Amino acid sequence: MASADAAALGIGVCVLAASEIAVGAVLIIGAVVVAAAIQEALDAYEFRQLYPEETRAVPETQVAIQSSLPKRKPQPQPSGQDWFPPVPGGPSDRERNPNCSPRRVPHLGGNNLHNQCADRIPRNTFSGWDALVDGKNFDGLQGAARMLWEVKTNDIETYSPFVRQAELQKQVDEAKRERALAEACGFQFSIGVRTEAHKKLLEALLPDFNIVLMTWC
Repeated sequence: MASADAAALGIGVCVLAASEIAVGAVLIIGAVVVAAAIQEALDAYEFRQLYPEETRAVPETQVAIQSSLPKRKPQPQPSGQDWFPPVPGGPSDRERNPNCSPRRVPHLGGNNLHNQCADRIPRNTFSGWDALVDGKNFDGLQGAARMLWEVKTNDIETYSPFVRQAELQKQVDEAKRERALAEACGFQFSIGVRTEAHKKLLEALLPDFNIVLMTWC
């Protein structure tokens, strides 16, 4: 075996001794290197064709890891709204107005009959007193019904036609102003009279008003 290796080496040295043969040998050696690189690339390509799962293992693993991560919910963008809607059932503007809160105040004037009729209004919250609402003294207040009252105790049907007409017009103007004030504060409004004749006279001029015959007076 040793003699065979020596013989082969000797032949190789001899072959490379000639210059033209040496150049050819270098070309051959270079071709072998290039061929080896090409063969290596072909082997890698063939490996990928034969075992595609092995070549895709890393990318698919990364995809699997990414898909297993919990998805973040999109965060809402600020809308610029810095106010809150009103709370249902909250106080209205008129209820926040302190002038609309009824206050108990002494009766105006010294008409005893007028005061007695006002004090005896059924379920009068301020019996014995006037109800002051937004600067106006009302004769009575039914708090549960949110009803403000004005009472008229004069026997207007006994007046002369001229005086009766003037007095009726005065009561009509007052009633319109008083009801508007009451409704602006969230109250209803009633007028109490002592006689049926007076009731009919006012109903003709104020058809949409609540006019009550005060049977208690």
